Amino acid sequence: MSSIHPPGPAPTNLLRLLRGPVAGGRAGYFRRLFQEFGDLVHIPVGRDGFYLISDVDLIQRILETDHRRFSKGRGLDNAAVLLRQGLLTSEGALHERQRRLIMPAFHREPMRRYAQAMTELSAARAASWQDGQVLDMAQEMMHLTRAIVARCLFSHQVGQDADSAIDRDLTTLVQTFAAPGAFLAPVWMVEKGLLPGTWGAPAARRRMDAYIRGLIRARRAAGADDPRAESGDLLAMLLAARDEDGGRMSEDQIRDEVMTLFLAGHETTANALSWTWYLLSEHPEADAALAAELDRVLDGREPTEEDLPRLSYTRAVLSESMRLYPPAWIIGRRTLQDEVMLGYGIPAGSNLLMSQWLVHHDARHWPQPERFRPERWLDGSTEALPKYAYFPFGGGPRRCIGEAFAWTEGMLALAAIARLWRPRLVPGHPVEPQPLITLRPRHGIRMRLERRA
Repeated sequence: MSSIHPPGPAPTNLLRLLRGPVAGGRAGYFRRLFQEFGDLVHIPVGRDGFYLISDVDLIQRILETDHRRFSKGRGLDNAAVLLRQGLLTSEGALHERQRRLIMPAFHREPMRRYAQAMTELSAARAASWQDGQVLDMAQEMMHLTRAIVARCLFSHQVGQDADSAIDRDLTTLVQTFAAPGAFLAPVWMVEKGLLPGTWGAPAARRRMDAYIRGLIRARRAAGADDPRAESGDLLAMLLAARDEDGGRMSEDQIRDEVMTLFLAGHETTANALSWTWYLLSEHPEADAALAAELDRVLDGREPTEEDLPRLSYTRAVLSESMRLYPPAWIIGRRTLQDEVMLGYGIPAGSNLLMSQWLVHHDARHWPQPERFRPERWLDGSTEALPKYAYFPFGGGPRRCIGEAFAWTEGMLALAAIARLWRPRLVPGHPVEPQPLITLRPRHGIRMRLERRA
């Protein structure tokens, strides 16, 4: 195998990298590398370094076609500090078994029940606002999606004090994996909270663990793990799930899956909606088109799951928002054997990075890539795109299991709120992406509410 590396920046160490080019943000740094060096970039850090990949055919090969030649990436090793062996972080036979056991919870009938909760909670939050009120819509969407996932997962509604504590702990844990050096640091340093900005993580993890285990034990004590028990929430389905030999998930495994689904279902959709409100505020013509569709389809009532096929512009708005600001902005994998990629030898054990943020802004695939234009999803121009020119939910066998849940949640929440309100960005409020595990708005999205006539 060739010892010649792909092009890339000069070798450096972790401390110099963090203080230098990465100081302004990983997403910006990766974009500069892509612009300077192209589709395959070697980032030499320490002994191994990373390979940044932006070629869509190569991304498809890694995530889908030859997926068994690659394992989860370095970032998911550190995420396993929180998520343990949930779907996002597990591998091989365990991942396949768990995906098979969990998939029925996202089938048609459960999704119908989830949709009712999504509309109800979205409409209730919209009804609690006042005309002219200034809100941080990023925070509001976090509260909303957390309430939705708690209802759908646990049939649970926690009090305001508990809500605030859960929000703080989830935020602490998410920020842990975006702390300086967390992506590259050894797992034990992340787990013990030894990096700057991660000191509160161990205590937050213990509190979240106790909260979720308490829910599991209470439901088991009530007989919810009996396959004959009837309940519409996802936790009951996990408790009652049996594999081919009759085995069921342990408390530890259910805890891991619930933590994964809670975090993934709460964080990513909240960010997608937050960026959507910002983009609609900046593009009044798109906001007007959205309002017109909601008026025509809903005729003054709340949305339902049955309305979704007719809300084509609503879906286009959300699609374009996730193109410009993909909630999951980067995916990692590790090579299990020596590989040849774009003519270069990549040794076994190498860390690969594939960024939705970069690919979704690539002018080779997207005319006027920085422009918010929902119409591109309706005029046929996206139909001929390579499969991995747009992959907000990942791809291959590890593609997000909750994709249908996320689309339903995002569209119903957007419709339930936008039919009543026109949020407008507060003048002068800074808007800047913060690439953590997900792509959050660094300063929130402060907006003033205008009631639609």
